[in-house]
Amino acid sequence: MLTEKQKIFFEKLKESYGQDVLPSFEIIAKAFGFKHKNSVWQYFKKLKDENLIQEKNNRFYINKNLFGAVLFSSSVKAGFASAADDYIEKRVSLDECFDINSPSTFLFTVSGDSMINLGIYEGDKVIIEKTNTAKNGDIVVAFIDDGYTLKTYRNKNSKVWLEPANPDYPNLYPKEQLIIFGIAKGIVRKL
Repeated sequence: MLTEKQKIFFEKLKESYGQDVLPSFEIIAKAFGFKHKNSVWQYFKKLKDENLIQEKNNRFYINKNLFGAVLFSSSVKAGFASAADDYIEKRVSLDECFDINSPSTFLFTVSGDSMINLGIYEGDKVIIEKTNTAKNGDIVVAFIDDGYTLKTYRNKNSKVWLEPANPDYPNLYPKEQLIIFGIAKGIVRKL
């Protein structure tokens, strides 16, 4: 169990360095106002014992399971209210859920309202997995003729087009080219 000072040190460490490799004891001592790097080692020793810090190849990291939002094992009903269970299943990270750390995954901010009937609104962040192929019904980011757009990919009888999810917008049929950039894997919305 951590003392209050150890908890404060750990939270400051987590806030300052996140999931990056932790710097040397000397750098941390200087940044946190310690006179000696040995003081930092004493904190690290306790944090290692508590599995809050892990060591790999003589480098220290904050345990990656300590980042992300808390996922409760119970769901919350969107219908009639019910008592919520207070059972925490685990911590989840959007990076892990959507494989955002992958070099082939990108986030784009949605502009416009052509996809609102699929629940994709202006300002949403759409998570895109880079690929140059799509199947009928995939939501894609594609380059069509003169610009990029987010639409549903359609392919029927060898005819290809991009379909909006708003009746105020027409289907987009390529005149010269249609290049798939990637497929939508999820959206993130800030309320």
